[in-house]
Amino acid sequence: MLHFPGQGPVTPGDVVVGPLDLAARVDEALAVQAVAFGLGADEIAVRRQIVLRHLAFPGARALGATTADGRLVGFVYGMPNDRGHWWSTVVEPYLRGQGHEDWLDDSFVITELHVHPDYQNRGVGRALITTITDGAAQPRSILSAIDVESPARGLYRSLGYTDLARQVLFPSAAKPYAVMGAPLPLLRR
Repeated sequence: MLHFPGQGPVTPGDVVVGPLDLAARVDEALAVQAVAFGLGADEIAVRRQIVLRHLAFPGARALGATTADGRLVGFVYGMPNDRGHWWSTVVEPYLRGQGHEDWLDDSFVITELHVHPDYQNRGVGRALITTITDGAAQPRSILSAIDVESPARGLYRSLGYTDLARQVLFPSAAKPYAVMGAPLPLLRR
């Protein structure tokens, strides 16, 4: 069962979604990402520096999903998109080719969303992404996900995200990605 801050008592086994000081808990968050995404120690070391750099960008925000005993089991972070950011420069030609380049403007980008496998399929990812985008000032959201049919892509579609570009190749990624976008607020069940 999920509880949001201020919406009732937390009982053992529940997960609470709320603000996260991601810089202070970056190693815990990346441990979740490593298990959820199958990353090795070298990849985590690189991502640690990226996360800390992203948190310095204007408007960057993070949420965490914690158990009653304070264990971090999921996290999301994002920020207003900026065409000068590395991610935008990589996806821009793919979006332009599909007539969706305008999605890079006035969008809130979901940079990372990961839930520990033991807590997947319980609504944790849905709660994280809807809560962070509900606080966005932008009218839409964009993200990238590995371009395969997966539970993550299914979640994003159920929230209103659609494919804007597929087979997007990032220089450091072995698999192609899809860029997805959705109007805000995201769809609810």
